[in-house]
Amino acid sequence: MYLILVYDADPKRGVKLLKYLRKKLNWVQNSVFEGEITKSSFMQLQKDLEKIIDKENDSIIYYIFDSRNYLERGTIGLKKASMEFII
Repeated sequence: MYLILVYDADPKRGVKLLKYLRKKLNWVQNSVFEGEITKSSFMQLQKDLEKIIDKENDSIIYYIFDSRNYLERGTIGLKKASMEFII
């Protein structure tokens, strides 16, 4: 499955989220990540994120797709991160 995840968190927790998510997904820009993930890895990701955030003040929104085949992906302005994969 393909995941797009965005977050809004207190700066201190935001740094923790950024460091954690960069290990799991592709960083797109600021608080936006995307990438292929298995269902079991996603379940673990959810558990880990719940431990990092403050549910009263922080927010995580995610979108799950069957595959990376979305209709179109575009950028207007500065591209913050390359979507090229290194093998």
